[in-house]
Amino acid sequence: MADEHDASMMDTLYWWGIPTLFRCPHGPPEGQDIALVGVPHSTGNGTTERDQHLGPRALRHVSAVQRRVHGAFGLDPWKAARIADVGDVPFPRANDNEDCIARITEFYAHIDAAGARPVSIGGDHSITGGIVQALGRGAVAGGEPVCFLHLDAHTDVFTKVDHFLGAEKSAAHWGAYLVDQGRVDPTRSMQIGLRGHPRTLDWLQPSYDYGYNVVTMAEYRARGAADVIAQIREVLAGRPVYITFDLDCLDPSVAPAVANLEPGERGFDIDEAVALLRAARGMNIVGGDVVCMMPTKDSPNNITALVAGAVMFEMISMIAEGVGA
Repeated sequence: MADEHDASMMDTLYWWGIPTLFRCPHGPPEGQDIALVGVPHSTGNGTTERDQHLGPRALRHVSAVQRRVHGAFGLDPWKAARIADVGDVPFPRANDNEDCIARITEFYAHIDAAGARPVSIGGDHSITGGIVQALGRGAVAGGEPVCFLHLDAHTDVFTKVDHFLGAEKSAAHWGAYLVDQGRVDPTRSMQIGLRGHPRTLDWLQPSYDYGYNVVTMAEYRARGAADVIAQIREVLAGRPVYITFDLDCLDPSVAPAVANLEPGERGFDIDEAVALLRAARGMNIVGGDVVCMMPTKDSPNNITALVAGAVMFEMISMIAEGVGA
């Protein structure tokens, strides 16, 4: 018992040992239920907010402290599922966004072929495009297009511009081109928390044109959490679900070290965001990502990295609960 106690204590100390994600073993995706992945990519956001590629390293630094059991689910995800840190996507041409997106897709095609479900830390939001090019209509999704549970301050369906500062498959475009490819079903997808000060008054129109189910932050406040959660469950029911979580959906007071902050309207607090994530509990979650963290802007206590880890833990736990059932 003493050895078991000592091990449990050391597993949750983040300042010693090799910092894998959540203290999971490092190895290939074969034989795993869940593959934890770092995607240190930041050229999908053009020349702005470039330090997002440091997100995976920051999360590895603190995530050991969040290797816990899930009290609300009554679940130890680390025992319920086989989980490994499969490392970072390599980017030898890191300043070439289109090359990076292709390499992301290749990396995740290997994970999908192994039958593992990836939970990733980015990186800017263009990584979702590369990931879902592999997962949409992939093996884990049963050959079907995936459906998004997408929490964000922005739509990332900006079809009115053909690139963002040189990046074509950028952080602003994946919500459109994945639908064009048939990888995503927008009519069974949710975009929630959209807010801020847009550049044009018709900024939401492309999402509506594509058929996404849009809930702006103002609409969320007017309708209330229970109504929006009910809609999520109805829209996503019976579908392969991919969760993408942009940290800018949170209020800047909750997650200050985030690219493209929107301080003009209150974002989600962490309890609201977690409640929306848990709307997918019990569904066929094929993967998820957390994006847009900028560790160089974080507070000395690494609060944004810790928040990002808490969001990843929710995704991991919901998937582990499903595969372990």
